[in-house]
Amino acid sequence: MSKVEDFLTKEEEHEIVEAIRMAENNTSGEIRVHIEKTTSKAHYDRALEVFHELRMDETKLQNGVLLYFAVEDKNFVICGDKGINDLVSDDFWDCTKDVMVNHFKAGNFKQGIVDGILNAGEQLKKYFPSQEDDINELSNEISKG
Repeated sequence: MSKVEDFLTKEEEHEIVEAIRMAENNTSGEIRVHIEKTTSKAHYDRALEVFHELRMDETKLQNGVLLYFAVEDKNFVICGDKGINDLVSDDFWDCTKDVMVNHFKAGNFKQGIVDGILNAGEQLKKYFPSQEDDINELSNEISKG
C-alpha cells in the first residue's frame, strides 16, 4: 500500500463513519478513527499524540476513544480518555481488540474497524449511556496522517 488513502475505499470510509454514528447513538462517548501510513514513534505514544491533536481530551465527560491505525506497520491502538480509564479495568478494550484482530487476520480490514467501533460503543454504553441532551462533540470523519 503506497498511500494511506488506498487503505480503504470511499464506500468503506462511509461505512466506518456510519458505524461511528450508530455507536455514538448508544453512548455519550466520542469515537474517532485515525489512519496513517507509519510512525517512527512507539505506536501507543503516537496514538496519544494524535488523541491530543484531535482535541479528544476536551470532551465534557472525558470519554473519547481513539482507534489509531499505522497501516504499513500493521499495528493499531485503542486509547480512551481519563474519564473512561478512571472507571474501567486495564483489560477493558481487550474484547474490542480481539474482535478487530480476528477480522484483520482474515484480511477484512473495513469490517474489523466497523465491528471494533460498534463493540466500543457497546462497552462505553455501560459507563456512559446516551443522554437526552447529548451532543456530538467531535467529528465522526476519519482523520488521516
